[in-house]
Amino acid sequence: MRLWSLHPKYLDSKGLVALWREALLAKAVLNGETKGYKNHPQLIRFKINKNPKAMINTYLLHIYHESISRGYKFNRNKIGSEFTSSKIKVTQGQIKYELEHLILKLKTRDPSRYIELINIKEPEPNPIFIVVDGGIEPWEII
Repeated sequence: MRLWSLHPKYLDSKGLVALWREALLAKAVLNGETKGYKNHPQLIRFKINKNPKAMINTYLLHIYHESISRGYKFNRNKIGSEFTSSKIKVTQGQIKYELEHLILKLKTRDPSRYIELINIKEPEPNPIFIVVDGGIEPWEII
C-alpha cells in the first residue's frame, strides 16, 4: 500500500488509479471493514488523528478531484460524506523521498511524465498535508 503524500497531480495514470484503489482499501481498514492491513505503517498518520474516517475521506476527495480534472470517472459515492479541514503533518524529507521514488518508477513506466518531474525541487503535497521540517518519516519503508 502506498498512500502518497505528494499531490496526486504528479502521478501518471497508472499511479493515480492505483492510489484510488489503495486509498479505498485504507478507508475500509480505518472503518473496520477488513481484517488485513490493520497495522500498515502508512495508516499511522490517519489513525493518530481525532477523526481518521474524515481524514481518509478528505484524502480521497483530493484524489477524486484530480481524477475529474483528467476526465476519469472515479465513483464519488465511494468516498463518504464526512470531511475535515484539519491537516496532517508530513515532513519535507518524506515529500522529497516520495518524489524521488515516483521519478524512478516513471523513468520506465512513463518517460514523458518522468521528464516533466525531474526538475521539480519543491513538490506540493496532497492538500490534506502540511509540510514541516524533518527527514523521511519513521514509518516509511526504504
